[in-house]
Amino acid sequence: MASDPSLGFLTRKDTEVKLPKPTRVKNKTPAPIQITAEQILREARERQEAEIRPPKQKITDPTELADYRLRKRKEFEDLIRRVRWNISVWIKYAQWEEQQKDFQRARSVWERALEVDYRNHTLWLKYAEVEMRNKFIKHARNVWDRAVTLLPRVDQLWYKYIHMEEMLGNVAGARQVFERWMSWMPDQQGWFSFIKFELRYNEIERARGLFERFVLCHPKVSAWIRYAKFEMKNGEIERARNCYERAVDKLMEDEEAEQLFVAFAEFEERCKETERARCLYKFALDRIPKGRAEDLYKKFVAFEKQYGDKDGIEDAIVGKRRFQYEDDVRKNPLNYDTWFDYIRLEESVGNKDRIREVYERAIANVPPAEEKRFWQRYIYLWINYALYEELDAGDMERTRDVYRECLKLIPHEKFSFAKIWLMAAQFEIRQLNLKGARLLLGNAIGKAPKDKIFKKYIEIELQLGNIDRCRKLYEKYLEWSPENCYAWSKYAELERSLDETERARAIFELAIAQPALDMPELLWKAYIDFEISQREFDRTRELYERLLDRTKHLKVWISYAKFEESIVEELAKDLDLPEDDTNLIELKKQSIQNARRVFEKAINYYRTSAPELKEERAMLMEEWKRIESKFSDLGDVSLVQSKMPKKLKKRRQIENEDGSSGLEEYIDYLFPEETQTTNLKILEAAYKWKKQKVAGEED
Repeated sequence: MASDPSLGFLTRKDTEVKLPKPTRVKNKTPAPIQITAEQILREARERQEAEIRPPKQKITDPTELADYRLRKRKEFEDLIRRVRWNISVWIKYAQWEEQQKDFQRARSVWERALEVDYRNHTLWLKYAEVEMRNKFIKHARNVWDRAVTLLPRVDQLWYKYIHMEEMLGNVAGARQVFERWMSWMPDQQGWFSFIKFELRYNEIERARGLFERFVLCHPKVSAWIRYAKFEMKNGEIERARNCYERAVDKLMEDEEAEQLFVAFAEFEERCKETERARCLYKFALDRIPKGRAEDLYKKFVAFEKQYGDKDGIEDAIVGKRRFQYEDDVRKNPLNYDTWFDYIRLEESVGNKDRIREVYERAIANVPPAEEKRFWQRYIYLWINYALYEELDAGDMERTRDVYRECLKLIPHEKFSFAKIWLMAAQFEIRQLNLKGARLLLGNAIGKAPKDKIFKKYIEIELQLGNIDRCRKLYEKYLEWSPENCYAWSKYAELERSLDETERARAIFELAIAQPALDMPELLWKAYIDFEISQREFDRTRELYERLLDRTKHLKVWISYAKFEESIVEELAKDLDLPEDDTNLIELKKQSIQNARRVFEKAINYYRTSAPELKEERAMLMEEWKRIESKFSDLGDVSLVQSKMPKKLKKRRQIENEDGSSGLEEYIDYLFPEETQTTNLKILEAAYKWKKQKVAGEED
């Protein structure tokens, strides 16, 4: 268009095609008269004009009929040659021949179609229906016979064949067809059809025989229940019970055994045999896996609520809880808390065999990893098992076996449990087997030594009065753990209780000479208390001096001063001196002098070597002031008062966790000598400033 010069005057706007806008439906309410698509098509066909309607042919002459048939057959034959595999064409051809009443040709077409696809059961059905519709019974029977022979697994062919024979009144023939079908072992519905057929003609014995063959062919729970219900319907109670009993014998391990037991128990319930039903429920609950017995538990609880007494109802409820626990431990066998709850439930019932079974199942779930945190809960299963056997069951040999197996199971090279060793030893002591208890505790010390085992073993031997054994155990204890101050203190305490003062002192000396100690302050305190109790004040004073060589802690200074203060009281008690005795006054003077010496030494240390420890120094001054006031006339509070610091509230910059900064109030102490130093510094700074000012003016 653009190349034609005559059209050059057309603009782009003029060449655009304007499409009509789509109309909008303004009224969307349904029409009062609804018209369907089927109605529209039907009316369109009825209103066709005569010239376009297909012509209707009227045949009035035999010759014309022959021509029509010849033409129609030629059309069908041509169509068959083109689409031989299309079964619908064959069916239309055969049905057209049937309409022409030419049954020989129709049969020929059906037979030719069967040669193409004899496995198509629809062909057989329509072929047989044509023969039956036209009352060719023998031909129909022949077709059915061939069909079921070639396609024995198509149930519809058998049903149609049997239905024809039954409609003809040929009961024997129908039974014969059923027998032929049953030889192929069809599904349950086929057997039920045969049984219903026999029942329609009141052949009870034949039906019973069929049920016997049926349960052999299909040994399922539903088949046996159907058989038992048949006997029950005919009033044969014993036969029905026999069916259930045989089914239980054969299908005890079947997955649908729960359904069988429920049906059996309901049958006994209908027969008013409540005890039989109860026994069945209990028998089933003991043998069916708990994961498949949910419905059974519900039925049992409902049964007990209806027929049982209080004990029966409780038993049913316990069974329901037992089912829940079984389900929980099946999902997570390593959840030991669930096992504890399950065991408590069984112990409340009191069945020993069941309790032991649950314990054995619980302890069989060994933790997968050899880490103590995984075993801490598991080991209590063994402890509870042993306590149950000893206290509740009263079986001492089984208790001993439980302890033995538990100790074998624990990997002592990686970790151990002192509680198990001690409980096993205490059990042997209760059984008056002291040798066995010592053997157990000795093995414990050899395989997995622990503080608890040493302490308990020593306590047992001490109660028995075996001092030499106690000493050997303490030596083993200290050989295993030389840094243990508790063991050193207890060993020395044992010797002290035996008046072995030198042995106790030697033990203390060995203890404080160790290069590493876990709680040295307790050991030194025990040693000092020991010397004080022996009234060895010079030795005590020497110990304090040795301790101060190692540590200058505030508590050591205060304890040392208090010791010097308390000597007077100890001597007054020992000598029984009155308050106004001159010797006692001299002792008090000496005591206050010694205490002052300690305080002065401590304050000198804090002033020169640790000036930053102001709070400790202030506390020391407070303690000194208390001691001076305690001695009243002999003490001199003013001596301390002049050295007391002043408390000052100050603020300092701190850094918060979120990164921000802030101010914090704290208490600071200002001692007298620090005040003098501060004043001197101020005077010096003022003098320097004055000197600089004068020099500036002269310039």
